[in-house]
Amino acid sequence: MAEHAVVLGGEVTALDWDTEFTSLYDRCNDQMRFTAFLMCGNWHEAEDVLQAAFLKLYLAGPKLASHSYIEGYLQQIVVRTFLAERRKVRWRREKLTDSPPESLVDSPDTEDGIVVWEALSKMPARQRAVLVLRYWNDMSIDDVATALNCSTGTVKSQTSKGLRTLREKLGPGFGQSRLEV
Repeated sequence: MAEHAVVLGGEVTALDWDTEFTSLYDRCNDQMRFTAFLMCGNWHEAEDVLQAAFLKLYLAGPKLASHSYIEGYLQQIVVRTFLAERRKVRWRREKLTDSPPESLVDSPDTEDGIVVWEALSKMPARQRAVLVLRYWNDMSIDDVATALNCSTGTVKSQTSKGLRTLREKLGPGFGQSRLEV
């Protein structure tokens, strides 16, 4: 059982942190889970990344509870956890299991969305993270640089490379009208 400290000079107690953390989890879980899914390509890995990120945030403790940037910090932890996991398992592309692969029910529901999602899932992790943060989460270049702990120049170059890679994977005719006149 956690000890509950007394509020001294504006410090947050462990009980206050538990309440704030629960509120943050309720507010951010779905958005962060989907962000992790877009980067990972499957819900199971996204859940693992999200769980690790929330644990890291919780362990950072009450010193963060009163800060206005806590949601941004959580997003930064999610991205960095994803990238760290990718570095650990870079050598392994597929893992054999006894269960069938996930169905497309978990992926975007339009045909174009499915095609983009599949192309995105085959991209290098850093490019994928940049594209998800820039275009799905609508983050600025500076915010992405902060989340990825890199320079704005790196974000710009990874965005450029990522868009080029995505276009190559989608092919030249993607996005044009599919109706024949």
